[in-house]
Amino acid sequence: MAEDINNPGFDNLQDESGPEGITRDIEFLLDIPVEITVQLGSTKMLIRDLLHLGQGSVVELEKLAGEPMEILANHRLIAKGEVVVVNEKFGVRLTDIINPDERITQLT
Repeated sequence: MAEDINNPGFDNLQDESGPEGITRDIEFLLDIPVEITVQLGSTKMLIRDLLHLGQGSVVELEKLAGEPMEILANHRLIAKGEVVVVNEKFGVRLTDIINPDERITQLT
């Protein structure tokens, strides 16, 4: 028996827009691992120059002293920050969160 084109038969979908549906979705996302990287700077060099590096060599980076560090999540820029020392360990204080629109354009 053919279905009526003007009245297609769809299954009833359960509305998950309530608090329970949102909570379940957020809990699922909380378990996804994310790699966080802080990029101090970068440079390009010839293999010839790379092979001449030794202990005590200095590699000049493109960033200037005092410039904010780039904070990446899964290799995507999400924020900028400054280096801090906490309990004898390095850390990063976030100084600027990248606009969500800019983060979306990075995905393409």
